[in-house]
Amino acid sequence: MQKSSLNNSKDFLRLGIAPGILNILQKKGFKEPTPIQAQSIPVALEGKDLVGIAQTGTGKTLAFGIPVIQNLFQNRGVGLIVLPTRELAIQVRESLNIIAPSFKMKTAMLIGGAPIGRQISELRQKPEIIIGTPGRIIDHLDHRTLNLSGVKILVLDEADRMLDMGFAPQLKRILNFVPAERQTLLFSATMPPDIINIARSFMKLPTQIEIAPPGTASANVTQEVFIVRREQKQALLNSLLNDYRGSVLVFVRTKFSAKKIARNIRDANHTATELHSNRTLGQRRASLEGFKNGVYRVLVATDIASRGIDVSGIELVVNYDLPAQAEDYVHRIGRTGRASAVGHAISFATPDQRKELYFIEKLLRKSLPLAKLPESLPELPPISKTGPRFYSQNRPRKFNRDFNQGGNRFRRRD
Repeated sequence: MQKSSLNNSKDFLRLGIAPGILNILQKKGFKEPTPIQAQSIPVALEGKDLVGIAQTGTGKTLAFGIPVIQNLFQNRGVGLIVLPTRELAIQVRESLNIIAPSFKMKTAMLIGGAPIGRQISELRQKPEIIIGTPGRIIDHLDHRTLNLSGVKILVLDEADRMLDMGFAPQLKRILNFVPAERQTLLFSATMPPDIINIARSFMKLPTQIEIAPPGTASANVTQEVFIVRREQKQALLNSLLNDYRGSVLVFVRTKFSAKKIARNIRDANHTATELHSNRTLGQRRASLEGFKNGVYRVLVATDIASRGIDVSGIELVVNYDLPAQAEDYVHRIGRTGRASAVGHAISFATPDQRKELYFIEKLLRKSLPLAKLPESLPELPPISKTGPRFYSQNRPRKFNRDFNQGGNRFRRRD
């Protein structure tokens, strides 16, 4: 792969964007491109294949959306955008529909959980841009309601997340259905070996653009960790909700936990909703819209919401449960501190999660500050001497030394 030379343009005018799109950007208040937009747009407008490495919340949608619309308008053809989740597909369609209708370009969205008949109707209108998740795209291909022979531009967004979710077989099938002569734009937050293999096998001399090394958290997000026993987590969360006044996004590992914790938050007189895969598409959209619009102050979610959900103004992200993979920590806390705003992230770690914290700090290449538990937390019986060692809040530096030196001796507990 070729690496791109740095483009330090401070406005959209110098990126080669057509005047009609520039006017729309100006009317919508887009004044200065983000780094990924400044470097990706000129390369993509030239029709080159591109691999963009950037974290969530960096403006990747417009980084590929503007070139897709402009190139398709000038050269005709179809653009196919493949994404890992329904929510991300909905967000991308909303963003593209800011520009596409002005050029009489139609979009179709193919996602699970939505009526397939409506999607077939959209496809019959011959949309210029098709947005979808891998599983539903394969469904349409199997039923021969989708023809990808006219695809001129293929976008794989959040490619590493799609691979993490087990979509590799579906992606390979889709890549075999699209023409070999096409432009391919691949965006990812990390660069695992599978992404490199896709670039080598299905792309033509792609230009690589890397905005921040993998594991780089936003400088606008401050972080801290509470070492807390499992039985104290809910009380600690309630205390934090009283200390903060803005919107709060709470991450948990399981669907059951999301439902239970959201109910407990409501019992504590805070408005809360939940987002996980057990909810219908309509329920998930209602939860997100309610959270965006202030109907709900707190959103409790599994990792389905850790990437690609563009909700501005989140004051606090709480990792009620540490993520199963250290890389997901960066994506979770990236939900706050977006678009140059400041944000804060708090994580709860139980005394036996030294290994999980070790891997997170190793990824971040720094230690996370330990916070002192509120005195208002109810006291619990001391942990048995035969059980896991409990690290006192009065010895944070000792805790840091311990898990940084010997963390990988301990078994992971998912």
